[in-house]
Amino acid sequence: EGEHLVENSYKLRVLDKLLEKAKNESNRVLIFSQMTRVLDILEDYCWFRMHKYCRIDGGIAGEVRETMIEDFMHDDSDKFLFLLSTRAGGLGLNL
Repeated sequence: EGEHLVENSYKLRVLDKLLEKAKNESNRVLIFSQMTRVLDILEDYCWFRMHKYCRIDGGIAGEVRETMIEDFMHDDSDKFLFLLSTRAGGLGLNL
């Protein structure tokens, strides 16, 4: 049902291949976007591909943000992707 996300966007096709390679190599990925709507689309993509992720944008409270960062940074974390808005990036993130 969600394959149309990838099929209808060349950028998502390329991202899909890059993420598959990164996951196969046991890497984790940060994705920054200026537009939170793009993060919404990427969340749909993550759900479709069953990628575990964290998301921080300008509307996330400080405590929740810190919890997500800690969850992602653990060596045994199951989170593969971290989706960030550039607005959130200016809020003192240290990854």
